[in-house]
Amino acid sequence: MILSVVIVSYNVKFFLEQCLSSLKKAVEGISLPGGQTEVFIVDNASSDGSPDFLIPLFPGFQFIRNNENAGFAKANNQALVQCTGEFVLFLNPDTILPEDCLDTCLKFFRSAPDAGALGVHMISGAGSFLRESKRGFPTAPASFYKMTGFARLFPRSRIFAAYYMGHLHERIPHAVEVLSGAFMMVRKSILEKTGGFDEQFFMYGEDIDLSYRISQTGCRNYYVPGTTIIHFKGESTPKDLRHIKMFYAAMDLFMKKHFKGSRSSLQNFLLKLGVRLHRSLAYIGLPFKRSHRGKEALLRVFVKGVAESRQVLKSKLIEKNIPVTENENDAEEIIYCEGPLQSWKSIIAEVSKNKNRVRCKFHGAGTHAAVSSSSSREQGGVMEI
Repeated sequence: MILSVVIVSYNVKFFLEQCLSSLKKAVEGISLPGGQTEVFIVDNASSDGSPDFLIPLFPGFQFIRNNENAGFAKANNQALVQCTGEFVLFLNPDTILPEDCLDTCLKFFRSAPDAGALGVHMISGAGSFLRESKRGFPTAPASFYKMTGFARLFPRSRIFAAYYMGHLHERIPHAVEVLSGAFMMVRKSILEKTGGFDEQFFMYGEDIDLSYRISQTGCRNYYVPGTTIIHFKGESTPKDLRHIKMFYAAMDLFMKKHFKGSRSSLQNFLLKLGVRLHRSLAYIGLPFKRSHRGKEALLRVFVKGVAESRQVLKSKLIEKNIPVTENENDAEEIIYCEGPLQSWKSIIAEVSKNKNRVRCKFHGAGTHAAVSSSSSREQGGVMEI
């Protein structure tokens, strides 16, 4: 077996369907003999009927049902012990992959023997580059500059933007310190040395921890922008008080685990000051964050795709009293329909150029919904078809 893919899911049925639909095509796009890829989906006790809905649609994938939410790290490790591939891809359920994504990554590994793991160029559902595609370790100075806003003021600075390695160009491959758990492909031989995710991290920070341990083996973590994926970012994680607390607890756990005794009292002070300031701002901002679900009908929609898909979607929109336009320039939202004449790769390339930041939805051929997410701070939208 060449590649094992592990996805942990919780209450994101329709986002996961888009992910698996794109993954299936990416698996078919690998220039390897058939049967060299296995896919595991671990469901963390979803209440939305995800397994019952998806198992019949993807019979070639293996589903693992948990009776309780085991957390991201533990659920990934459940599947990891069953993986037999030379490489393991940890993938979030709220992602969409282009058809040549996996092939591009495997070819990079073959050309870079010092690569222990790699991540890719990620964009949001609105086409914006996601800075967490490449990150530095959350040292006290890097964390302080991020949490106090200096990283945004000086986004290309090696010092002030160290958390996101802002001095490294987003379109050039680089060795980086931290990869995102949204898309993290690792050599299985390295995971046998490091172990899987640290289950002390229930949510958040586990990818930073694993990236650090991979770097300790002497191998490098690489950022590979030769392929771009969509990551709706946090779709299954509501931005509420509980999750804000979990995020900062995870950052503190990482620092204590790996940098205890190596930080000066000044560094400790800066880190704690930055955490408290950023956490306070996050708490203050909570009441102003809202979901857009249920408000999609106010948008004027243009459906983009082959004629058959367009007609089906347009009929559904009209049934829901959603205004439809035949002029793309008049649209407030575009629904991209993937199909034989419009690949995920071409859709992602077009969305990346979405300078006007028109809202976008995505619908894979044969799937049961169109999904969207215009901001990492808000839950996305789902339109069942």
